[in-house]
Amino acid sequence: MVLNDKDSGLETISYADAAVRAVGDAMDADARVVVLGEDVGRGGIFGQYRGLQQRFGSARVIDTPISEAAIMGAGVGMALAGMKPVVEMRVVDFALCGMDELVNQAAKNRYMFGGQGRVPLVARMPSGIWDGSAAQHSQSLEAWFAHLPGVVVLCPGTVQDNHDLLAAALRCDDPVVYIEHKTLWGQRAPFDPASTARIGEAVVRRAGQDLTMVSWSRQVQVCEQACEALAAQGVQVELIDLRTIWPWDRERVLESCARTRRLLVVHEAVQAAGFGAEIAATAAEQTGCRIARLGAPRIPVGYAQALEIESRVGVEAIAAAAIKLLK
Repeated sequence: MVLNDKDSGLETISYADAAVRAVGDAMDADARVVVLGEDVGRGGIFGQYRGLQQRFGSARVIDTPISEAAIMGAGVGMALAGMKPVVEMRVVDFALCGMDELVNQAAKNRYMFGGQGRVPLVARMPSGIWDGSAAQHSQSLEAWFAHLPGVVVLCPGTVQDNHDLLAAALRCDDPVVYIEHKTLWGQRAPFDPASTARIGEAVVRRAGQDLTMVSWSRQVQVCEQACEALAAQGVQVELIDLRTIWPWDRERVLESCARTRRLLVVHEAVQAAGFGAEIAATAAEQTGCRIARLGAPRIPVGYAQALEIESRVGVEAIAAAAIKLLK
């Protein structure tokens, strides 16, 4: 069902529907694009493939056995044979069962064979804290893949970006680790079908001169709430949505840091060895600005709500970290 946004004149769709559109358009345009994974025929567990098997048939939207290693391995083989597979891992936690095929095959093939082989697959790995889903279904592992040479890493945090960045990923000739947030699928927003996005390009969600705040994925929305609270105290934050973890938009972030002289990096992932450390170190080396990081404690995400809350980086903590950095 599609609603119309009265103010913008744009239709309002969900984060999941935005992904369906991107994949469907790519499949219409290029017969080499296929989907494979568990439950994709019935639309995926989040509805991110809803209706695609009915449109394109079971030979292009392929239900697989419950074996992430087999799914990823088949995707790598398809890509090397000239196809453009969308490899569905259900959640990033399950993708760990297919890591060898991604890390030692997909990521390295182009380099090891002098460019003779290319692996243009998109590995979709929904990430982040999934309400009430505990330690094995709530991890944020984008830093693992940023550390892996040979792959692109994308983290869309809005409805529009989930369409535009997925479309960009499907045009890419290298393996893309595409990390959607598990709790955003039902979120709805106005959608512009003419919009596009470039891999490696961040977006300034809010302009400001007192402090630079960098985040990505769902955590950007929490940061936006913190920015509103800080604005009420007279603090104007420049909020940057990184969107691409690798290659990240160094120029935009460093320009902002050089201007505000303060940087706060916020992410949902565990703070220890999180990707925020790379941003912080680069900003320190290049601009010498004051820096703080804020991420989750190094604990498994608990099942009980009180324990789960301990792993979340909330509005109050973000605002407090910003005020401390300004002193």
